[in-house]
Amino acid sequence: MEMKQINALITKFDESGLSKIKMSKDGFEIEMEKATGLVAAPVQAVAAAPVAAAAPVAAAAPATPAAAAAISGDTIDSPMVGTFYASPSPDSAPFVKVGDTVKKGQAVAVLEAMKIMNELEAEFDCKIVEILVTDGQAVEYDMPLFVVEKI
Repeated sequence: MEMKQINALITKFDESGLSKIKMSKDGFEIEMEKATGLVAAPVQAVAAAPVAAAAPVAAAAPATPAAAAAISGDTIDSPMVGTFYASPSPDSAPFVKVGDTVKKGQAVAVLEAMKIMNELEAEFDCKIVEILVTDGQAVEYDMPLFVVEKI
């Protein structure tokens, strides 16, 4: 099982109502348990055959290339797996909206990963052309979040 798949499994487990899960398949074994709201790291991982790892990826793969093909221009991508928040708190205004000009280092969103809030900052001066995700949406590593125009 590849790291991306393990991270996705951890995210899904964290979002679920389950408190404990144990899986084993083709020599790969993982066990997770929620303790005080945190997800436990994999207990034991044995390298799985590449053929076995290809099957789970095939189910998620069609959505990613189709979405990536529709996006043209520069993007600000997610540096991690987590939950996207457009504002610092539920009653606050969003960090940015379409048409806003953003300076390098300016916060554009918050990404929550394992109950830790991480500000996502612009890596360059740009103008927000499109916001591709909604508030509270789960995001993947390297997933485009904003379409931007570099300034």
